[in-house]
Amino acid sequence: MGKNRSVLVGDRAFYKSVLSLAVPVMIQNSVTNLVNLLDNIMVGQLGTGPISGVAIVGQLFFVFALCIFGALSGPSIFGAQFYGAGDTEGLRNTFRLKVWMSGAVWLLMTAVFVLFHDPLIHMFITGQGAAALADATLSSGREYLYYMVPGMLPFALSMCYGTTLREAGETMLPMKAGIAAMLANLLGNWLLIYGHLGFPAWGVKGAAVATVIARFVELGILLFAVHKSARFSFFHRMFNTLRVPIALVRQVMKKGAPLFLNEAMWSIGIAMLNQAYSVRSLIVLSGLSISSTALNLFNVFFLSMGNAVAIMVGHSLGAGKLLEARERAWKLLFFSFMTCVGIGAVVGLLSGVFPGFYNVSPEAQRLAAGFILVSALYMPFNAVSNGCYFILRSGGSVLMTFMFDSVFAIFGILPFTWALVYWTDLPIGTLYAISQGANLIKFCVGLLLVRSGKWQRNIVSVYSKAEETG
Repeated sequence: MGKNRSVLVGDRAFYKSVLSLAVPVMIQNSVTNLVNLLDNIMVGQLGTGPISGVAIVGQLFFVFALCIFGALSGPSIFGAQFYGAGDTEGLRNTFRLKVWMSGAVWLLMTAVFVLFHDPLIHMFITGQGAAALADATLSSGREYLYYMVPGMLPFALSMCYGTTLREAGETMLPMKAGIAAMLANLLGNWLLIYGHLGFPAWGVKGAAVATVIARFVELGILLFAVHKSARFSFFHRMFNTLRVPIALVRQVMKKGAPLFLNEAMWSIGIAMLNQAYSVRSLIVLSGLSISSTALNLFNVFFLSMGNAVAIMVGHSLGAGKLLEARERAWKLLFFSFMTCVGIGAVVGLLSGVFPGFYNVSPEAQRLAAGFILVSALYMPFNAVSNGCYFILRSGGSVLMTFMFDSVFAIFGILPFTWALVYWTDLPIGTLYAISQGANLIKFCVGLLLVRSGKWQRNIVSVYSKAEETG
C-alpha cells in the first residue's frame, strides 16, 4: 500500500504546484460558467423555443471553439516544452504560428456559418414536437447566430494569447481577463435581454450582442497587459515579423494536423450526438441545454486539471525528465479521480435544483434533472479520460490521441447511440445513461495507453536537430 501511495499521491509541494496552475483556470472557468448559467436562465425565461434555438447555435459555436483549440494544440505542445527548455524565441514562434492557424479556422468557420446557417440549425429540428415550437426554435437560432458571428475573431485571438500565457505558467492574467469579460457579459445580458435602464429589450439578440462585447473586453485586457508589462517579455517584439521557421512549421504540422482533425471530429461528433438525442423530441434540446450549462459549473475542476496536466507533464518532457513526467501523470490522474468522486456526489444531490430556475415545460425540467444525475455518476471516470488525453498530447503522441479521442467518439459512441435511438424504444433518460456509459471503455483504454509509456518523448529536441540540419 505504501508503494502504491508513493506512486499515486504526491507531497505538499506537488499539490501546491498543481493548484497554482489549476485554480486560476478553475476560477476563470467557474465565473464564466456561472455567468453562462445566469445567461441561460435569462434566455430560458423567454420560453422553450428561444432556449432551444440558443442551444442549437451553442452546439455550432462549440464546434468552432474546439476547432480553434485543435488548431492551437500542436503549437501548444511545443510552446510548453520550449518554455520548459528555456527557449524564448521558440515560444514566440509557436505564438506566431497560432495566429496564422487560428486565423485560417476563423475565416473558414465564419463562411460556413454565414452561408449555411439555416441548414445547420435545421439538422437539430427533426424531433417530434409542435410546428410552432420548431418555428420559434429556428427563428431564435437564426437571430442568435447572426449576432454572434462578430465575436468569433476576438475569441480566436484571446485563445492564442491565453494558451501561450498558460504554457509559460502564467494563469492569473487569463483568469482576470476572463472574469472581467464574463462580468461585462452578465451586465450586458441584464441590460439587453430585457431592456433595463432604458436599453432595448432585444431578447436572444441582446444575449448575443452582450457575448460579443465580452469577447472584445477580454481581448483588449490581454493585449494591453502583455505588450506593456516587462513580466511578459516573450511577447515583446512579437509582431516585428510573422515569419515562422520552416523546420518548426514542419514539426508542428506533423504533430498538430492530426490534433486539429481530432478536435474538429470530436466536436462534430458531440454535436451529432446531441442531434441524435433530439430525434426523440424537440424538448430534449431544452433538457440538454439546461443540464450541460449546469454541469459546466462542476466540470471545471477536471477540465482545469487538464491544463495542469499539459503544463506540468510538458515541462518535464521538455526538460528531458521523462521519469518525472510519468510520476506526475499518475499522481495527477489519481488526484482528478478522487476529487471528482466528491464533486460528482454533490452534483447528484443538486440534480433536481437547477432545472427549477427555468421557465420551460415540466418535461424539459425532468429530462434535465435526469441528464445531470447520469453525468454526475460518470464524472470521476470522465475526469481520468480527460487527463489521459492531455498526457498523451503532451508528449506529441498524436496518433494515440486521435484514436483515443475523436475516432472513439465518431466510430464508437455515435453509431452506438444512433442504434439505440432508431432501433429501440428505450426512454430518453435510459438511452442517455447507456450511451454515456460507453465512455467507460475510453477510461480503461486511456489508463492502458498512459501505462504503456509510449507518450514519454521530448519533441523540442527533435525540432532543434531539424533546425540545425535544415
